[in-house]
Amino acid sequence: MSRLHPGGLDPKLREECGVVGIYGHEEAANLAYLGLHALQHRGQEGAGIVACDGERMRAFRGLGLVGELFGPEELDKLSGHSAIGHVRYSTSGESNLRNVQPFVVRYGGGQVSIAHNGNLTNAARLREELEGRGSIFASSSDTEVILHLLATSGQGTFINRLVDALLQVEGAYSLVLQTEDMLVAVRDPHGFRPLVMGRVGDAVVFASETTALDLIGGTYEREVEPGEMCIVEAGGRVTTLSPFPRRERKACVFEHIYFARPNSKVFGLPVYDSRFSFGRALARAHKVEADLVIPVPDSGTPAALGFAFESGLPFKQGLIRSHYVGRTFIEPSQQIRDFGVKLKLSPVRSVIEGKRLVVVDDSIVRGTTSKKIVRVLRESGAAEVHLRISSPPIKASCFYGVDTPTREELIAYRLDLEETCAYIGADSLGYLSLEDMHAELGRAPDTWCDACFSGDYPVSPDALGSKGQLDLFEADGERISQD
Repeated sequence: MSRLHPGGLDPKLREECGVVGIYGHEEAANLAYLGLHALQHRGQEGAGIVACDGERMRAFRGLGLVGELFGPEELDKLSGHSAIGHVRYSTSGESNLRNVQPFVVRYGGGQVSIAHNGNLTNAARLREELEGRGSIFASSSDTEVILHLLATSGQGTFINRLVDALLQVEGAYSLVLQTEDMLVAVRDPHGFRPLVMGRVGDAVVFASETTALDLIGGTYEREVEPGEMCIVEAGGRVTTLSPFPRRERKACVFEHIYFARPNSKVFGLPVYDSRFSFGRALARAHKVEADLVIPVPDSGTPAALGFAFESGLPFKQGLIRSHYVGRTFIEPSQQIRDFGVKLKLSPVRSVIEGKRLVVVDDSIVRGTTSKKIVRVLRESGAAEVHLRISSPPIKASCFYGVDTPTREELIAYRLDLEETCAYIGADSLGYLSLEDMHAELGRAPDTWCDACFSGDYPVSPDALGSKGQLDLFEADGERISQD
């Protein structure tokens, strides 16, 4: 038996979570549920919602997809005018219910719940210090470090405690928190991870992407700015603070390459437009004699359309993606080669056979999946396979909220272009250059975090454990309901 990644493919880089927060709506939990549906692509391991009626918080969290976890019975119990929600993607060995957010705790100042998108680079060191002073942790998540810092702060008000806690952490965070009488949204000073603000009627909404606003009929107002704290209180009044030292803006460029939904606006830019333009630039830089362009669906489709538009080659769907795979753990036979790829991506022989193909994908991580895709296309009769990648080569790990293999596992770190092409088995291989990527985005390169390509880290990884994720518990596979 062999265990496969969900969907049967080796993993791409994975965003670790998405968050949503609603204040001032009588169906806050229902809106949070719909918002999480729209953010499901950001995390498929677990989900949770915490609702508050002004006096009491009620939570429901579980391992699985949003639609599998929440039904009418669960949502009916989550009464209140305020709610926050979270979807989570965990790294290997961390599919654990104790790590599923939002977290809910009671401290000296009352109740607080929190949902976090990002990763603290100094979490392991802070955790060690807190444990040395007597703190007891219930999870292996770096988010819990923030709660302990808040609870042990010597400041008076909740907001002052929160500011005091966040001044001690380093790395990436887009947070939504709620107390009995307020909702707070805050981004780290670099603005690594996205967070937007909008409204549904008079209710204030925060979400990782604008697609969540679209689904619930909300209107987009603006980004939460890097280093900004937005405080929503009774009547929907929003107060903003900028309590942190100014830092260079460092938005994660991979949001525009792969993480975000194509119909989202992230960091103020339409994601679909970015990916289409990446494909056009790729076609200009890596011309090839071919018969047609096909995408690796779904994430490679906008760039493939851009490549076809610029090159004048016809665009066709040579690979059909199944949306009903779910989790697959067992291969039916070792004789069925490339089972994982075929389960999720079915080749269309009538499109492929005898054709010289340009195959467009968004990225290559380890190279194993690309190798299998090329082999499946050749077995379906492709005359030539020219692989084009709408991002630069990934050569370094991320420490700011993205699940990344170690540097040594990244094929672009170990092999040069020719060696990578030979390993994958393609007739040619071309990446989007770092310079062309930044040119198509149209903003100063130093406003983006491109550490996974360049190795230039805006915040140095902590020597004690940059991931801040400790495998302390085994997965228990149950759902928790807190009432």
